[in-house]
Amino acid sequence: MNLTNQRRLAASLLEIGVNRVWIDPEKIGDVESAITRDEIRKFIKEGAIKALPEKSTSRGRARILAQKKRTGRRIGMGTKKGKIYAEVSQKTRWMHRIRALRRKLTELRDQRIITVNTYRTLYMKAKGGEFRSLAELERHINEQKLRRRSFG
Repeated sequence: MNLTNQRRLAASLLEIGVNRVWIDPEKIGDVESAITRDEIRKFIKEGAIKALPEKSTSRGRARILAQKKRTGRRIGMGTKKGKIYAEVSQKTRWMHRIRALRRKLTELRDQRIITVNTYRTLYMKAKGGEFRSLAELERHINEQKLRRRSFG
């Protein structure tokens, strides 16, 4: 029961590898007698010879991991590979901070809580990087008594 030649012919007709050729176990005797390409073609049409599906790497584990990452898991310190400012750069952090400080200063000036002169000095100090946060700006204003005095 040597089917090497039949396998080879079927593989070339199906345009697949020899190992992917499937021969129906019940029709092995008939296939064994086939020696021409036409006969092999006939068996392929009948379904006695088929091409097996390609084997490939399963995506199951990858899907599970992706699902966990979507729900916010697996993102701890042991996972991070970049430098300290890889996720949010120093520039971006500075931009967020300075914009918040400037917004607050404009708000205080427009509400007439601080004078225009005070606004200008605090603005330049913020630009120089003196305040690390809004809380620090507020603390500085309170300690230095920079709020405008209200009469009445």
